[in-house]
Amino acid sequence: MVGAARACLLLCALLMAPVAAAVATTASQDGAGAWLQARAPRTWSFPKDHGAHPAYKTEWWYFTGNLADDAGRPFGYELTFFRHGVRFVLGPRANAWSLRDVYLAHFTVTDATAGRFLFDERASRKGPGLAGAAADRLDVRLLGWSARMEGGAIRLRARSDRMALDLRLAFDKPPVINGEAGISTKGPLPGQASYYASCTALSTAGSVSLDGGQARAVRGVSWFDHEFGSNQLSAAQAGWDWFGLHLSDGRDLMVYLLRRKDGTVEPASSGTLVDAGGRGRYVPLSDIKVDLLGRWKSPKSGATYPAKWRLRIASEGIDLTVAPLLADQELVTTGSTGVTYWEGAAQGSGTARGAPITCLGYIELVGYAD
Repeated sequence: MVGAARACLLLCALLMAPVAAAVATTASQDGAGAWLQARAPRTWSFPKDHGAHPAYKTEWWYFTGNLADDAGRPFGYELTFFRHGVRFVLGPRANAWSLRDVYLAHFTVTDATAGRFLFDERASRKGPGLAGAAADRLDVRLLGWSARMEGGAIRLRARSDRMALDLRLAFDKPPVINGEAGISTKGPLPGQASYYASCTALSTAGSVSLDGGQARAVRGVSWFDHEFGSNQLSAAQAGWDWFGLHLSDGRDLMVYLLRRKDGTVEPASSGTLVDAGGRGRYVPLSDIKVDLLGRWKSPKSGATYPAKWRLRIASEGIDLTVAPLLADQELVTTGSTGVTYWEGAAQGSGTARGAPITCLGYIELVGYAD
């Protein structure tokens, strides 16, 4: 999210806890028994399902990308929007300021050449024109930041004091549904799951500017995750590691590992492998092996994060060594979700059935600082 985020991609049941506490809603206001749960496969309809699903308590739209300017200088970006339901139904005296959902967003740019990671965040209720998400199409907005469908492509716009982006994302592959039988399971209990769709290959062109300077023309590839549910995490879980990687052989790989507090990995953890033609395949945990090769300690939070991995998918003969483009891509989100996490651009190399391959993508690490 992701997120770090996106995401993974962030599980909003964890991320939004500080927000829910801040608004101090009661159980009756929340309508906890009314929020829908992800318990059975659903029928998806795109592009409509890129829009909001307000009957579910938590939802996010997570964009990450690996870009380069005309000189080949690499950049990474993340733009993630969260919707967290506070009340299922508003009362009869509701007005434009009534609080049903809280909207939050994270925006980052990684400039690996300069060794810089820039981050900004926003949060708001819907209010009159402040934030919102359409239910019939992709149209998410928060205080001037937005992700919208325009002419069959996605347009991303965000600007802060230190950075700005304006990007057009074109679909190279159709959406794929993550999880076994269309359910992205997160825990052992009924409803501890989400509906999770990914657009793993989006040709991207537009501009990025830093420190108020001239906009740089950039091109590259983006990843779009969209996830929603109402009851995702269990008390035994500490966090997760998410990988979204574009392989040089035309395939895309998502791996999602939920870490338990006892040091084991949640059996529901899984992945998705998308072939060059856009067909997705569920990858069970038994087919995934991730070895930690390095660590990095944050000077800001004091947290120690994984910083280099060997990732293998046995059935495909995939064997990759992956590392961040920049060590410090940590987000301290005191102004929005209240979670400190790591979300950053990464690259790697290795083999697939003995043939050399490389990869670019994003990695999200949550639960190491909190």
